[in-house]
Amino acid sequence: MLSGCGRALPAALRLAVRGWTGGGGGGGGRRRVSTSWSPVGAAFDAKQQRSRLTGQSTGLFGVPELSSPEGFQEAQEKALQETEQLVQKACTTPPGPQTVMIFDQLSDALCRVADLADFVKIAHPDFAFREAAEEACRNIGTMVEKLNTNIELCQSLKQLLANKEVMDSLDPETRQVAELFMFDFEISGIHLDEEKRKRAVDLNIKILDLCNQFLIGAHLPNKIDKHILPEHIRYNFAVEGNYIQITGLHADCSDDLVREAAYKIFLYPNAEQLHCLEELLTSRNHLAQLVGYNTFAHRALQGTMARTPEKVMQFLETLSDRLFQRTLKDFEMMEGMKMKLNPQNSKLMPWDHPYYSGVLRAERYNIEPSLYCPFFSLGACMEGLNFLFNQLLGISLYAEQTEKGELWCEDVRKLAVVHENEGLLGYIYCDFFQRADKPHQDCHFTIRGGRLREDGEYQLPVVVLMLSLPHSTRSSPTLLTPGMMENLFHEMGHAMHSMLGRTRYQHVTGTRCPTDFAEVPSILMEYFASDYRVVNQFARHYQTGQSLPKSMVSRLCESKKICAAADMQLQVFYAVLDQLYHGEHPLKRSTTEILKETQEKFYGLPYVPNTAWQLRFSHLVGYGAKYYSYLMSRAIASMVWKQCFVKNPFDRAMGERYRREMLAHGGGKEPMLMVQGMLQKSPSVEDFVGALVSDLDQDFETFFMDSE
Repeated sequence: MLSGCGRALPAALRLAVRGWTGGGGGGGGRRRVSTSWSPVGAAFDAKQQRSRLTGQSTGLFGVPELSSPEGFQEAQEKALQETEQLVQKACTTPPGPQTVMIFDQLSDALCRVADLADFVKIAHPDFAFREAAEEACRNIGTMVEKLNTNIELCQSLKQLLANKEVMDSLDPETRQVAELFMFDFEISGIHLDEEKRKRAVDLNIKILDLCNQFLIGAHLPNKIDKHILPEHIRYNFAVEGNYIQITGLHADCSDDLVREAAYKIFLYPNAEQLHCLEELLTSRNHLAQLVGYNTFAHRALQGTMARTPEKVMQFLETLSDRLFQRTLKDFEMMEGMKMKLNPQNSKLMPWDHPYYSGVLRAERYNIEPSLYCPFFSLGACMEGLNFLFNQLLGISLYAEQTEKGELWCEDVRKLAVVHENEGLLGYIYCDFFQRADKPHQDCHFTIRGGRLREDGEYQLPVVVLMLSLPHSTRSSPTLLTPGMMENLFHEMGHAMHSMLGRTRYQHVTGTRCPTDFAEVPSILMEYFASDYRVVNQFARHYQTGQSLPKSMVSRLCESKKICAAADMQLQVFYAVLDQLYHGEHPLKRSTTEILKETQEKFYGLPYVPNTAWQLRFSHLVGYGAKYYSYLMSRAIASMVWKQCFVKNPFDRAMGERYRREMLAHGGGKEPMLMVQGMLQKSPSVEDFVGALVSDLDQDFETFFMDSE
């Protein structure tokens, strides 16, 4: 999952394309090897990697101001002062490439704070830091919305775009970035009169607040009088006095009654959260129509590969039709297993899908995670990634010692990403381990985007990968389940996109590209993680050194096909629901009634009365009208894998082509043109659907050719 880079950051930060110029090693050019670098695998299997304990604190990520929470205010004030100077400069500079560079500097200045604050507000263990970061995000977001409706600033860009002679002289990336900046103005209502522009700003600020409120509500537990639940299942939940707290769906619990109770209680509708969702959807629609779009979905899909809601629905409906019979067979298998284990109550319900699909996989293929974990120590997995990147792209990962005050938690590791010819490319901070109050989600955060600075040096990208892995113990290093290993590869795909999307402008660097393209590099990494030739390079038993047997990898991959159609059908349901909520308004029915109809048509398992799953659908915030992106990106990743890497996952020529055609451009090139460059054709809706469906039938043994 992406954060920052236009996703988890508020929509208000469209113009401000997050970046910052302090800390983490700023300059550019060919970097020398550092004496503080050490092998990556050993760093992750070590108990602790200490920061330097002496000297003055550098502040978070090496930003001097951020040695204390109060530093956010200082950093914010500096950014706003620089913004004023750059706005004045932009408005007085003659049309030319310098105009685009100033706009990029402007957004970079604002987001020296915003990108970093977006991560700190959810991940820092100190509440004071989180609170200060939240305030900084809000203040800079408000400023950005005002800039996006600044007539004089927009006029300076319009003069450039209207000057055909100058535009024709610009390189394609500069033209694309200029047009993207203008698009940000247009979707903010720059063409409106003053009163309507103010309404647009107010709506954006309101939407930002509603998004934050909805996210908080989506994760709040529900509580119930403990005497309502049968005594023999109460121990599965947290008890507080006379109440039981339900914090999730308990989807993996073997007791059907526990899953049923958790589902009905956790998804019981909350009136305040329901009102928040309705207000959010209505406000988004008002904003879209105010600035000239039929619906919010039409506005959100501008510039994406899909382009229109109509194309998205065509894709989803075609896929659903192709999945229908397969999904029915999957549900029949699950129901048969439920009847076998619970004959008194064998009807398949929504709380059964995750559990019984897992039971079927385990029974058929013996994929108990504890059998695999000893082969997937975190250090071994990191060495595997290091080997893969080295073979494909000439890139190595090195652990680097951090300075005092640079980290927010002592178990964070800092990696230097180094190319064999180009030198240091950037930094990845690995916040991999569980801790109190840390969000339980795997996520990639852009902290600073790469760009060519005014002095000719390249500003190195800095990202954070956040996972929730168990800590090592006295007797063993951190051991990953197969699912954790796959998630690690996924998030590293985002990180490599950030490192290799070395654009001139940080507005389009790395993962700052349309959402339905941004997931392609990460999902492609999942295919590598499922290939025995790749896994065989690193999967070793942490005690004996034995390689993971080929038959175990084969079983694991084959097991993924069990109930895969039903799993994909569930994603189609979520994506269609997202489109309907962001389609024509006013909605013809309540959000819960729309949920019920959509679930029955596009999923197949019955709606459960007095539940409102949509109130827990947190992706409505960061992926509003774009949840389909996961499916479309998976289709492209599948095509790239089969066409380019299935014969040899270490093919350096293909790796270089992948970098050249897909990773290098960030968002500086239209996504479909990048896909065309890689696949040598422009995929149709049928191609997308065909790729996804063919994965359900793929004989994974064809991947497991011996390396020799």
